[in-house]
Amino acid sequence: MSRRRRMAKQPQKSGFKPVKLVGRSDNQVEYIRSIVANDIILCSGPPGSGKTHIAVGSAVKALRGGAVDKIILTRPVVEVGNSIGYLPGDIEDKVGPYLIPLFDELDYYVEHKYVSKLMAEGRIEICPLSMMRGRTFVNTCVILDEAQNAQRGELRMFLTRIGHESKLVITGDLLQSDLPKHVQGGFRECLEKLEGVDGIETIRLDKSDIVRHPLICEIERRLK
Repeated sequence: MSRRRRMAKQPQKSGFKPVKLVGRSDNQVEYIRSIVANDIILCSGPPGSGKTHIAVGSAVKALRGGAVDKIILTRPVVEVGNSIGYLPGDIEDKVGPYLIPLFDELDYYVEHKYVSKLMAEGRIEICPLSMMRGRTFVNTCVILDEAQNAQRGELRMFLTRIGHESKLVITGDLLQSDLPKHVQGGFRECLEKLEGVDGIETIRLDKSDIVRHPLICEIERRLK
């Protein structure tokens, strides 16, 4: 009798890249800890300090481990400089260009084709901040990036969308608001007034946490 050759089972490819979420400064380590320990996390910091990178990495880790069923990515739709004009298509087509920095971070943790698959399955969703009203987030990690460009009413609306088994991670740079001066300050107010609330933690990263490139500190110092 001839023996059947047994084929070794190939491990199924998950689509998640084998990279670890690691804090590269004491503040970043504290930021990662705070996302695990709290329901709402507000993080301010300069460019390159890891606020978005860690938020996305934490969300992907939670999705991969089954702690949440879904990730929602959002940003205020506020343009910097010249307008890119009217964008045709559905919501994803219109909002997608504003969320490119978040997708860049997703690509660090998840293979690009798998991001598309997760979006098709509804496990990753993009949504403009202005369309959050009336929603309730359940078993979901929601990341609001560039929160310094959200007005006070938008932030209040967003914060009150949280449901059971969910996390809201809100990131922004207080020195880089593109809003008219008379409507700025909503993110700063949230950082100040929500500090100390049980289940909410505020994290403030600074120039010592910048890991993107050493030149960023000097650029920030000279062009502030």
